[in-house]
Amino acid sequence: MRVIREDTIWQLTFMPRFFPVNVYLVEEDDGLTLIDAGMPFSVKGILKTAERIGKPIARIVLTHAHDDHVGALDALKAALPDVPVCISERDARLLAGDVSLDEGEPQTPIRGGVPKKVRTRPNVLLRDGDRVGSLLAVAAPGHTPGSMAFLDTRNRALVAGDALQTRGGLAVSGQLKAGFPFPAFATWNKETALASARKLTGLRPALLAVGHGRMLKHPQQAMERIVT
Repeated sequence: MRVIREDTIWQLTFMPRFFPVNVYLVEEDDGLTLIDAGMPFSVKGILKTAERIGKPIARIVLTHAHDDHVGALDALKAALPDVPVCISERDARLLAGDVSLDEGEPQTPIRGGVPKKVRTRPNVLLRDGDRVGSLLAVAAPGHTPGSMAFLDTRNRALVAGDALQTRGGLAVSGQLKAGFPFPAFATWNKETALASARKLTGLRPALLAVGHGRMLKHPQQAMERIVT
């Protein structure tokens, strides 16, 4: 596991050389917000890093409900039974294994590792514009129908989940990168993902933190290039 800190954001990377999977701990006055839950084996690293920081995990927030982002959720909830779990209202269905599509949504199949055995159910269903501590919830559908990003309003650090990737080169979800093609393979709808990436670019983040790949400082120009 690799740990990198940028201001309020701690990036924890599991399997960094082969298939990097990131989760994030965001420092708040009342503790830590954990963004995503990684793989099943991620639980020990997450809890040990929180102990190292010296603050309790106060809440768990999920960018979307693919297996590599919710894998340790049940184990974390068992260790932290009073900690609320937050996910978008739309992807709460995906977390429960429901891959049905709504009328009006693009009728392309939901792809990627959809959970089949996750027992944890969310305490909070998020919508675009909701606040979670210092984080602004931003709807960013495309990779999944209910994907969300989270903007730290104190420093404009953007945790974007799989709406974007930096492993293999900066790309919008659905844009195939030969060096790391897996997010593209798992993307529900490329056109929706591109619209969401343009929306996130409009937030003018100072730091981009994604589900797969290293954090990117001052990402604005690079983001603008890939969404035009």
